[in-house]
Amino acid sequence: MTSDSPRPPPRRRFFGGFGRRELQGLFWQVLVVGIVLGVVAFLWCNTVTNLSARRITTGFAFLGREAGMPIADSLLSYNPRDTYLWAFVVGIANTLRVAVIGIVLATILGTLIGISRLSANWLLSRLAAVYVETLRDIPLLLQLLFWYVLMQALPAARAAWRPVEGVFLSNRGLILPAIPVGSPQLWVLGTAVLGLAVFYLIRRWLIAQQMRDGKPRPAWPFAVGLIVALPAAMSVALGVSWKIEWPELRGFNFVGGLTLAPEYFALLIALVTYTSAFIAEIVRSGIQSVPRGQWDAANALGLRRSFMLRQIILPQALRVIVPPKTSQYLNLTKNSSLAVAIGYQDVVSVANTTLNQTGQAIEAIALIMAVFLTISLCISFFMNWYNSRIALVER
Repeated sequence: MTSDSPRPPPRRRFFGGFGRRELQGLFWQVLVVGIVLGVVAFLWCNTVTNLSARRITTGFAFLGREAGMPIADSLLSYNPRDTYLWAFVVGIANTLRVAVIGIVLATILGTLIGISRLSANWLLSRLAAVYVETLRDIPLLLQLLFWYVLMQALPAARAAWRPVEGVFLSNRGLILPAIPVGSPQLWVLGTAVLGLAVFYLIRRWLIAQQMRDGKPRPAWPFAVGLIVALPAAMSVALGVSWKIEWPELRGFNFVGGLTLAPEYFALLIALVTYTSAFIAEIVRSGIQSVPRGQWDAANALGLRRSFMLRQIILPQALRVIVPPKTSQYLNLTKNSSLAVAIGYQDVVSVANTTLNQTGQAIEAIALIMAVFLTISLCISFFMNWYNSRIALVER
């Protein structure tokens, strides 16, 4: 069958084979980029001119000067005679100390609360609902102040509460037994982490071999050798001592053990409880997104509820849970900046003190933004990688 209708005229092509529509799109893109660059250049020139008029120096040379600021609770060793740069590093370590531990604890607590909301036990599900609805409806700053005031109201060190042998709770914070960690212990822990990474790769290879020929290959000998035997050999070779240091009261304070300052402890509790309320709802919605037929099939096989959740329901629910949970991890990390309200010296507090001492406002704020941007991008990268690993692959 032929058609006598005339063919449409060919589209005219201009420079480099671009048509009129492509050239119009390119023009508007170049125009928008030019406007943005012009605005940025205007703001930069205006800032430089105003700083020069007020005789305010710019640059990051101040980072090499002596800080002279005290940091009471620090994960890294610090002295006021150290530089501003090291003070920023200590502040970043304190921020990561809150964010990493807070993310782990909020994930565990939020998952348990989310599962409890779906429990057949009426009392347990109602208590979980009250927990969620109460904590996520109260501003985080108020919760943070509440926990800090509560910590200050605890008894003095001499009358400290002792819920468990070796654990003390007072207005000095939470004191726990601990193993002193030095350079030898870090080498052993690094060896264990390396062994765990190598075991992960070996386990993937063993699974791939089993999928190829159907022959199961045990992975436990590699686990024992890499995760247990290798760090133990390193520990013996270095003569590492793993003796637990128990805290004891001497005078008006505790000596030995691990001390969690009231500011850090209050901040950690507030962030964990507040964020776990949102994570609980994410976990609940993820579990409810799994088709009811999965539950019915597992019940028909007589499987235990704990086994169903762990092996059938949660692996499928993760595809719904992980993306919004990433946002909660980012929120927890950024909300840690509220530590300045109770005197915990994280990177924001250190930057504020630096700003007041040096007058380098733009540089200090830029460092805060760079730190939180870097941490948030790392969290997003890891969670996106994990989400791609558990995503359904269509054949």
